[in-house]
Amino acid sequence: MKDNLRKKHVSNAKKIVVKVGSAVLASSHDEGLDEAVFSNLAKGISELKKSGKEVILVTSGAIAIGMKKMGLEQRPASIPEKQAIAAIGQGSLMALYEKAFNPMDEKVAQVLLTHDDLGNRQRFLNARNTITTLLSYGIIPIINENDTVAVEEIKFGDNDHLAALVTNLVEADLLVILTDIDGLFDKDPKKDKTAKLIPMVKDVDHVVQGWAGEATGLFGTGGMSSKVEAAKKAAHFGVPTVIANGRGRDILKRIFDSSDIGTLFLPMEDRLTSKKHWIAFSARPTGRIFVDDGAKDAILEKGKSLLPSGITKIGGVFEAGEVIHCVDRHGKEFARGVVNYGSTEIEKIKGVKTTEIEKILGYKYYDEIVHRDNLVIYRAS
Repeated sequence: MKDNLRKKHVSNAKKIVVKVGSAVLASSHDEGLDEAVFSNLAKGISELKKSGKEVILVTSGAIAIGMKKMGLEQRPASIPEKQAIAAIGQGSLMALYEKAFNPMDEKVAQVLLTHDDLGNRQRFLNARNTITTLLSYGIIPIINENDTVAVEEIKFGDNDHLAALVTNLVEADLLVILTDIDGLFDKDPKKDKTAKLIPMVKDVDHVVQGWAGEATGLFGTGGMSSKVEAAKKAAHFGVPTVIANGRGRDILKRIFDSSDIGTLFLPMEDRLTSKKHWIAFSARPTGRIFVDDGAKDAILEKGKSLLPSGITKIGGVFEAGEVIHCVDRHGKEFARGVVNYGSTEIEKIKGVKTTEIEKILGYKYYDEIVHRDNLVIYRAS
């Protein structure tokens, strides 16, 4: 049964996002990056490509290379320092990838993204079109966070999160996260020798990961916790995830040969559409709409849209087309969606019936403040 699931979700995938972290790329001998790992990764990706699959690579490593060049022994703490070190290392990172892929006669392209790029719907679609065009040219897109311009408000935080968002961006069939550990264990294997690998997770929403700490090592920014969160985001888009040890020889070939390697996270059956996944995970809400108990019940239990009559107050300034939090009278978020009216308009029509919208505003675009098709529900686990 497990082999059948592996074949269904892994071997048969046609478009794959592969994420590799700095902990995998880092040399075990010094503070640089291991060119042998780059070569192994390039060989695996090239073989997948030659078998008819499309591969998008999400990588870390720019800061690690920048630190090596500058002789730094500790990871920079401030955003400006990280930006500078990333700028120093990014060109060399791409040079390493070009060198690794050159023997396979593969061409690569650099794509740098910030949260703003994926949080804005038009830029999200522009990025999707660019990557789709690169794939049509036979080019391997290599994506990294644009650390040189990212600030605290727009940085992804770690490339696990970025990889999950890219999975939705390119509408991939599979996410592979390569790390320095064999997969998800029932305990922290670095602290407990009795820890056992979990080969398959059927419901990622209920994974207990209390042991999964933050980043470990000099270069990393995300621990196992961030990788499970990435798998959760992918699962809600209907995409499976494999977390495996990226330093293993021919690791990608072994994963796609249906070998029982790493941890396979199965996708959710009630998957979100690409648009709703973007609302839930990529977009950055710009305001809040408070609703009464009746409106909350209509949305959660009856599958209704948000109408002006159920709105009690608003928070923040936003325009039509932006994403907002829908919160109950206690301020707890239960949904998120794209508004059809701006905050100034909603302030005027909150609490009224839809038949009164045109009379108050002098026009009416929609009956709904947020249409059901543009709403994502958040239920307590």
